[in-house]
Amino acid sequence: MSTESKSEKRKQSLYFPESMLVEIQQEATRLQRSLSWVVQRAWKVAREEVKKMPGSTEP
Repeated sequence: MSTESKSEKRKQSLYFPESMLVEIQQEATRLQRSLSWVVQRAWKVAREEVKKMPGSTEP
């Protein structure tokens, strides 16, 4: 990944259940970080586990 693509930003809407959004916001407040930062870090931590999940085209 190039430095340029690492810093690339684009706006994206994501929808979360209210209870999950409240929990993420509480963690963002606790960490003194943005909601976006928390979600990005969570994805980096969970990425390998998500990759282990079977896809819809797998038997």
